[in-house]
Amino acid sequence: MTKLGDLIRALADADWDHVDALVDELDRANWEDGLQVVGAAFAVAVNRRFGPGTTPADVARYVSSARANYHDGSALPALEMEGLIRAAIGEPELADNIPPAVALGVEVFILGQLLQDAHLMPEQLDEFIAEAERTAAEYR
Repeated sequence: MTKLGDLIRALADADWDHVDALVDELDRANWEDGLQVVGAAFAVAVNRRFGPGTTPADVARYVSSARANYHDGSALPALEMEGLIRAAIGEPELADNIPPAVALGVEVFILGQLLQDAHLMPEQLDEFIAEAERTAAEYR
């Protein structure tokens, strides 16, 4: 199991202490292909959650709800969150001006929310991780 697989599992389990420890570890290793895997996992999760008929208003409602359910949600960048979700479902230009550090934080947060909402069984989570890793490998 990879550190990134561990991170995805910790996000799905809302094990924030483990998430923080893994992020620190990945920071020290300069994320070794981790950005691609997190980005791919984010895109897979977003596309599983939001169908082709998703409107910008649907995304805005989801972001508003996710921010409201987070203890410090007002500190989360709503426009960047909406932009990255919409970029993943077909408007890639919306991600163009989002700084990489902001994008990574948003992707990790939204990925965690989507995985928790999905209530994946262990086998389903294994498949999700494998799909994210396959998707990331396509872009290396």
